[in-house]
Amino acid sequence: MLKKNTMTTFQLKNVLIQRISEIKDISFLKAIKTILDAKSESKVINLTPELTDEIMASKKEIEQELFIENKLFEKEIEEWLNEK
Repeated sequence: MLKKNTMTTFQLKNVLIQRISEIKDISFLKAIKTILDAKSESKVINLTPELTDEIMASKKEIEQELFIENKLFEKEIEEWLNEK
């Protein structure tokens, strides 16, 4: 008779942590990280200071209504193209 696998999530995580800590192959560790990044429930995005500044500047432009809605923009482009 086959023994049922009764390992809890907590136990499985501990086994994986132990096994990963024993791996010395950097390429393999990077591959594991890629898999974990794809399945991570917390999606943290690390931005450069330049990107953070761009986002903040864009937010200010939106607050000051310094933008054009996409439909209006497309209409203006279409009109401009028809003038040519």
